[in-house]
Amino acid sequence: QVQLVESGGGLVQPGGSLRLSCAASRSILLIFTMGWYRQAPGKQRELVAVITHSDSANYADSVKGRFTISRDNAKNTVYLQMNNLKPEDTAVYYCNANGVLSSPTGNYWGQGTQVTVSS
Repeated sequence: QVQLVESGGGLVQPGGSLRLSCAASRSILLIFTMGWYRQAPGKQRELVAVITHSDSANYADSVKGRFTISRDNAKNTVYLQMNNLKPEDTAVYYCNANGVLSSPTGNYWGQGTQVTVSS
């Protein structure tokens, strides 16, 4: 089973930047898709960004142009660079791994990391 550990969350002022990291316990070369989701209080969890096995990235409209998802295969880590943060970005951010080569139906989640954007 793939274990995911997020880090990098914290408190930042509007317009600031933050980089989230997601470390996987297995080689991410074996994972079909990895992504970042977020859930604000009282809201449903939503997709923020996803990166495929071929490094093709897609973003939610609300973060497009501000956030960048990337992966470092050597470090088994996926990142989410967040720039020009807005108060509405405040949420718990979760790392997700969907589809592992040895288990195509596998779906895994990290514990989450809190991001708070406030002045």
